[in-house]
Amino acid sequence: MARLNPYLSFRDNAREALEHYQSVLGGELNISTFGDQPGMPGVSETDASLVMHGQLDTPAGLTLMAADSGSMMPHVPATSGVTVALTGGPDDLDYVRDAYQKLSDGATDTLPFELAPWGDYYGSLTDKFGISWMFDVGAEGADAGTEGAGATS
Repeated sequence: MARLNPYLSFRDNAREALEHYQSVLGGELNISTFGDQPGMPGVSETDASLVMHGQLDTPAGLTLMAADSGSMMPHVPATSGVTVALTGGPDDLDYVRDAYQKLSDGATDTLPFELAPWGDYYGSLTDKFGISWMFDVGAEGADAGTEGAGATS
């Protein structure tokens, strides 16, 4: 089965971002650096410690990948048209709410994670690394799980 996964590009702080995402989302993180690959052309001593490929596999089933571009290739920063979406059903509300709260630290352009007019819990932000995130959890009913989610009666 084919899967569609976010692959994030960083200039030189992919390790910091991936470790932060692991602290937020949980899961297993695997990182390979440019220095781990013998004979990689154009890799300076400075670039050797940068992330060639990092992969975070979360307990919720999200696979988030990232790499640094270093000085050996052009850096393509995150664009406003690409968003990492963390979504789920009613059983995922606490997990998604917790992720939103933790990613909110240092974030900008935040839309609070709360009950939306269409009945889902929804919020968005741009995290401290410049990555746009969207959070959406379907509710079992208009009043399902409203305690502490910012909803009012």
